[in-house]
Amino acid sequence: MIIANNVTKRFGKLTALNNVSVTCNKGECIALIGPNGSGKTTFIKSILGMVVPDSGFITFNGKNIVHDWKYRSHIGYMPQIGRYPDNMTIGQVIRMMKDIRADKTGKAVDESLIKEFGLDQLQQKRMRTLSGGTRQKVSASLAFLFDPDVLILDEPTAGLDPLSSEMLKEKIKSEKEKGKLVMITSHILSELDDLITQVIYMQDGNVQFHKKLSDLQKDTGEEKLSRAIASVMAKN
Repeated sequence: MIIANNVTKRFGKLTALNNVSVTCNKGECIALIGPNGSGKTTFIKSILGMVVPDSGFITFNGKNIVHDWKYRSHIGYMPQIGRYPDNMTIGQVIRMMKDIRADKTGKAVDESLIKEFGLDQLQQKRMRTLSGGTRQKVSASLAFLFDPDVLILDEPTAGLDPLSSEMLKEKIKSEKEKGKLVMITSHILSELDDLITQVIYMQDGNVQFHKKLSDLQKDTGEEKLSRAIASVMAKN
């Protein structure tokens, strides 16, 4: 579904991505992890078309994304920090996104998270008055709203209360079971143990490894993702 071929991106003297090549298929839930500055965000932005690689290319369903920008309508993106017009209400933001993406996918909207998070009861709340956790709920709801084939979630549970976090995790599981591709970045590795099927670990702009979670657990003898990653990095 998404294939990166020798993607390199430099910002001045900094090489943010160094010949990154990975293949991400339908039905997988992939953890994209690594320390700060490892290139995760640049890679995500490259997939979204927000960053153009200096060399290499990315394909979506076999088409180079440079020549087929419409692929973005098949992606739901949840940023780490959602930024919205302060003066708009939650209801206005949701309606605005529906208007922007109207007839782009041909699918019915999925408002299940809006209801589960109770945002349907907060429609008149202005964005500037919202807590960080409620902003996260808005971002999550928008990411899933258009029933996308691909979900890219950047620190999705950050700032969420435990109940809301579990609601979101259950939603991620259900979407994965429908055969969708899910990519998640998180510094809280314990959140990912029961969600992911594969791991991409990046450091200094390089992909250190891309493995099935089961293979990583077998190679390290560790069940927990955090311990497995620690074991790999200790050996390196």
